[in-house]
Amino acid sequence: MTRAYVVVDVEITDPEVYEQYRDIAYPVIEKFGGKYLVRGGVAEVREGDWTFSRLIIVEFGTMALAREWYESPEYQPAIDVIKRSTKRKLVIVEGVAD
Repeated sequence: MTRAYVVVDVEITDPEVYEQYRDIAYPVIEKFGGKYLVRGGVAEVREGDWTFSRLIIVEFGTMALAREWYESPEYQPAIDVIKRSTKRKLVIVEGVAD
């Protein structure tokens, strides 16, 4: 089975509104089998000219599950909150086959 990863670079512009995201998104991520691997924390750029605000990585069992999570009706309100409270870049990437 090949897992999938959601990789996010997020700059929180309105922390109060962003709190709503956590309340909405965390249960939906869990529902689709998502598991946080990285949620902020210390990061060191060792090569290249890479700048980011806050790095988040969530693991899903498959690419299909990651897509279902992102496109689910339950997650859409979280995307609305994100648009109002952050500058965010998000990619879903397929992992290496087991």
